[in-house]
Amino acid sequence: MEQSKIREYARSLYDAHGDKAEAEAAHRAVECEKAGDASGAEDWRAIRAAIREIRGPHES
Repeated sequence: MEQSKIREYARSLYDAHGDKAEAEAAHRAVECEKAGDASGAEDWRAIRAAIREIRGPHES
């Protein structure tokens, strides 16, 4: 997935779920891994990292 799409998904997820967005992205990554979708899992891990950037270091 392109970096711009990753940031877009991360922002949307953060807007929708707030502080729980990072956990939601992690959950989706695990679900993709269980389903054998390595590419999807990688995308969700990148989205999770982007959510961390949005939140900033003071909200870890």
